[in-house]
Amino acid sequence: MPTPQDPTEIQGVTLQSIAEQFGTPVFVYDGDKITSQIQALQDAFSGVMLKIKYATKALSNISILKVVKSAGAGVDAVSIEEVRLGLLAGFLPTEIMYTPNCVGFEEVQEAVDLGVTINLDNLPVLAQFGQTYGNSVPVCIRINPHIMAGGNAKISVGHIHSKFGISIHQLDEILNIVSQYGMLITGLHVHTGSDILDAEVFLRGGNVLFDAAMKFPDLKFLDFGGGFKVGYKPDDIATDVFQVGKKVTEAFQEFCKKYGRELELWLEPGKFLVSEAGYLIVKTNVVKQTPQLTFIGVDSGLNHLIRPMLYDAYHGVYNLSNPEGKLKPYNVVGYICETDTLAADRLIGEVKTGDLIVIKNAGAYGFSMASNYNSRLRPAEVLVWKEKAHLIRKREEFKDLINNQIVLEL
Repeated sequence: MPTPQDPTEIQGVTLQSIAEQFGTPVFVYDGDKITSQIQALQDAFSGVMLKIKYATKALSNISILKVVKSAGAGVDAVSIEEVRLGLLAGFLPTEIMYTPNCVGFEEVQEAVDLGVTINLDNLPVLAQFGQTYGNSVPVCIRINPHIMAGGNAKISVGHIHSKFGISIHQLDEILNIVSQYGMLITGLHVHTGSDILDAEVFLRGGNVLFDAAMKFPDLKFLDFGGGFKVGYKPDDIATDVFQVGKKVTEAFQEFCKKYGRELELWLEPGKFLVSEAGYLIVKTNVVKQTPQLTFIGVDSGLNHLIRPMLYDAYHGVYNLSNPEGKLKPYNVVGYICETDTLAADRLIGEVKTGDLIVIKNAGAYGFSMASNYNSRLRPAEVLVWKEKAHLIRKREEFKDLINNQIVLEL
């Protein structure tokens, strides 16, 4: 039987009609869900001067960025291309935070020229920035708090072996560089990882920021990063953002009293805003029975949704064409010449060739990590906004694969 978590429509628009109109595979996003997630964070942290910076890497379609902007959030960009996407979506430079990692200094200079907030995470670049700009360009510093947190080692980024951030144990070196070049430090940043449930993890990172902040008299904000966990499985536990907001707000207010003035609190949610808003609709190409398993072979794969293979991520799946069918165990697999199991050992309403299968939680790190592996084409993207389905990215065609190739005459 279908569950309330297995929708057949978004804002009154049926998923069946979207698949018929735009074809499969197709990513579909619910704009209302994105804005409601932003509102939830705004409500949860209402006791502070909150600024939300959407982690663009999760889903960078310009139309999605415009939805985020309409809800009052800003942008967290990790590349100069994401900065430019944010500007194209209508964000002011001051609404964009740029946090590069291991980039050439010329990219940092380009971001400075564009007028966005700069967030640096290593000592050599911090020193080069100081040599180049002195106190003429304010800067934020990303601290590595040495906290192990997150649902998967590949998305835990605040521990001692992480490439991200300047170790809190190198605070004296930071201060020496800042003093040497008279740098203007207006923000401190920490991000420990993804899929964080416990408010205490945010507070541990916050306490690192609070202690370090007392060394920097010109701060305007502290950035707590993101990492809120969303639900993937039925009855899965998700971050209680209101509990986190209450505890972090109380701690932040106490810190501001100690610091002597009120600062802004910044957050950088990505998955929390868009994961549950996204669905990948695929078509069943074949139902393959073996002595041990039954496979649903679909017209998609790891080229469109790599998370199950890369992170062992769980994505809910259901049969849109037969939602009330008898439940049977299946492995949902793709059409890529690799083992691309999208979902293993799942009870799904009986499937036949041609049925539409919906993969849930496809909004974050779905299309944004998609590729042309096996020379396959990337799918269309559709946004449901104000009760209407809008095509926001055309399906690729074969010509898109070869447009940038230069064919050598042999």
